[in-house]
Amino acid sequence: MTPLERLAATIAARKGADPETSWTAKLLAKGPEKVAEKFGEEAIEAIVEAVKGDKTRLTEEAADVLYHLLVMLAARDVALEDVLATLERREGTSGIDEKAAR
Repeated sequence: MTPLERLAATIAARKGADPETSWTAKLLAKGPEKVAEKFGEEAIEAIVEAVKGDKTRLTEEAADVLYHLLVMLAARDVALEDVLATLERREGTSGIDEKAAR
């Protein structure tokens, strides 16, 4: 199991946890819209660090983005496995061709 898969499993396990003891449960309790908003904030922070060129800060922010993406997926009951299957299906296809097929 990859670290991303372990993180997704931890997030799933915290879905029903007490929001007073779990940051993940606290986020999920706010609803999918707030979770998506938080994901957007984290994505913007990663963009800022990418523009600045600070590799260490970008790495930290990228980890935050991945975490919040997984929380957002969990909020909408989208499994990481489904996302990975989509990536696998697209593998070997030109991004231009894939986008044109949508």
